[in-house]
Amino acid sequence: MADHTVTATDATFPTLIAGDKPVLVDFWAPWCGPCRLVAPLLEEIAAEYPTKITVAKLNVDENQQTALQFDVMSIPTMIVFRRGRPTPTRIVGARPKAALLQDLAQYLA
Repeated sequence: MADHTVTATDATFPTLIAGDKPVLVDFWAPWCGPCRLVAPLLEEIAAEYPTKITVAKLNVDENQQTALQFDVMSIPTMIVFRRGRPTPTRIVGARPKAALLQDLAQYLA
């Protein structure tokens, strides 16, 4: 796993999202081309904003329960969680870094 992102699992997910700090969860799979495109961008965002947001990666093949719980129907899907709950911020599909930063601006300010 990359240096600045954390790995989420069905078991660790509830604890990971419980804090006050926003957590961007990337629902992905190793075979997903768009997931591989967005991964380095998320790593950069995690490295640039370590005090503002946590970036977590959840492999949907290995952790289907959490993906089903949050109605993840296509990947990559990125959802921001805060205080144990999903926020309205939900990003579906690969996006350029500038678009991701715009979508996450309220959490990075």
